[in-house]
Amino acid sequence: MRPYPPIAEHGLIGDLQTCALVSSEGVLNWFCSPRFDAPSVFAALLDHDRGGYFAITADPPGAAAAVGGPGSEARVITRQLYLADTAVLITRFLTREGVGEVVDFMPVRDPHTATDRHQVVRVLRTVRGSVRFALECRPRFDYGRAPHDLALDGATARFEGPGIIAHLQAVGPVTLAADGDDVRGTATLTAGERAAVVLTVCDAGGEAPPPPNADELTEEFAAVRRFWHEWIGRCTYRGRWQQIVNRSAITLKLMTYAPTGAPIAAATMGLPEEEGGERNWDYRYTWVRDASLAVRSMRELGFAEEANAFRNWLQQRLQDGGAPNGEPLQIMYRVDGDPYLTEEVLDHLAGWRGSFPVRAGNGAAGQLQLDIYGEAVYALAQPGRTGDVAGYDGWRSSAAVLDWLCDNWDRPDEGIWETRGGQQDFTYSRLMCWVALDRGIRQATTLARPADVARWTAARDAILQQIMTRGWSEERQAFVQHYDTTVLDASLLMMPLVGFITPNDPRWLSTLEAMDGELVSDSLVYRYDPAASPDGLLGSEGTFSLCTFLYVYALARAGQLEQARYAFDKMLTYANHVGLFAEEIGPTGEQLGNFPQAFTHLALIAAALALDTELDRAASRG
Repeated sequence: MRPYPPIAEHGLIGDLQTCALVSSEGVLNWFCSPRFDAPSVFAALLDHDRGGYFAITADPPGAAAAVGGPGSEARVITRQLYLADTAVLITRFLTREGVGEVVDFMPVRDPHTATDRHQVVRVLRTVRGSVRFALECRPRFDYGRAPHDLALDGATARFEGPGIIAHLQAVGPVTLAADGDDVRGTATLTAGERAAVVLTVCDAGGEAPPPPNADELTEEFAAVRRFWHEWIGRCTYRGRWQQIVNRSAITLKLMTYAPTGAPIAAATMGLPEEEGGERNWDYRYTWVRDASLAVRSMRELGFAEEANAFRNWLQQRLQDGGAPNGEPLQIMYRVDGDPYLTEEVLDHLAGWRGSFPVRAGNGAAGQLQLDIYGEAVYALAQPGRTGDVAGYDGWRSSAAVLDWLCDNWDRPDEGIWETRGGQQDFTYSRLMCWVALDRGIRQATTLARPADVARWTAARDAILQQIMTRGWSEERQAFVQHYDTTVLDASLLMMPLVGFITPNDPRWLSTLEAMDGELVSDSLVYRYDPAASPDGLLGSEGTFSLCTFLYVYALARAGQLEQARYAFDKMLTYANHVGLFAEEIGPTGEQLGNFPQAFTHLALIAAALALDTELDRAASRG
């Protein structure tokens, strides 16, 4: 078992309230309970010694589990895959003596009702020969800060920490033994034999789970497979990239908190944008921006239920009134709508491969980022009647925000990238304020809702004129990051997507050409140049995968189909072994940042849809 495996060497499982990452070696390295944004139970990704892990391998933990080819001297070859169109993860162990598998999943029972009780089911089976499995369960509650007591009784272990309990129950020929306050175990299975271990995490004082049996676990497996097949069956996409689009949709679904409909930005916290660097943020919250764009992509795939659930959540934030920072909306919230996300540094954690500090909470929550109003209205103005979701009261709260925006759009802010280098007049922020007012005007007109349309129209037009004069650089012949710079910014790839400018407008084509010369590296796109536009942080970063897919979208809409398809196909080669993406791609092709990243997967969907459409149009023209 390797400490600190590559970030991308993981698959994601979940039950629509929390999730876990399992490495390609069978090690559960990340799990929080009872929600995505709760303290961790296992966090070996952030500190191998203090974070805790739950390993099931085909060798005793600590033995080399190398990957080799035919004739290799490696003791174990590992392979990992998803059961097609599900969130069931299979890790295979190919040994000299046989072939074994660990099948990991989290049962999805009543996802819309919040619960403190979550299960991870790990089924062990041998399909050829004989395999000796080894188990280590080392929970570390509260990000590794809280001690626990162990009670071991035969095939059941109970780990009790402050306010939380983890029950480990074995089924079949699994032998458990205490290792201090942790547990080790073994199971030797021959072809056709199975065993299982079930981890149940719940609040202290709750009832212990009943002992599981093999028949029940077989039904659990069938039920979770059925759930995912039925869910993805609602997808309307039938294009050229079905498999990767389905995987992206399932990933976005896994990162959505079903009781409220709020998607999180990523499953993890503290994973760096540069190995050893300080850009290590907590992304387990609901960003208005990320979530709005994510559900827009889901809606375009036919998932109206998920889109409407988030619209209800977002509308409730508007109706709740002002955020703690005094603005109508805060840029991010907890999944239940709580706006308080106090940032702290977890000094006791070493960070992934020494990437320190490790931060929990997010101090950027209080930043002013005016673009969120555009993304919010963009989500609320999805196809279908807004009144069906929000009603008249919802419209009044939305209209009040647009009235406010008429007075506040022309303010400097921190911008989309949450830089900590001071406020600027960011072009992207103005762009999305234009979107908010433009979509609001369309809604008011289409739905015959009361609104000061004349005022909104005047503000919208003033923003467009300002962007075209101050956001455009004659020197660069391109739209720029903010009004006092000539630095380019890939966030502006959203311009044609939101309809601000036509994809073949001369100014846009010139901007695209400028980006290609400065921000694009072998089809991968940097979001901006930190050296040219200091962001208040040390170090560098990789190419930003969201921006690469937005680049594909822009190329496709501009009719540059050969270049667009080449860039898209090349980008797909950077997906990990099960089709997941982190936030960034490093200089040697490694994935960096929190993982998996909703931003990346939603943009992949948008790029695939656009490219499919444009390729079909080109084919129909002959």
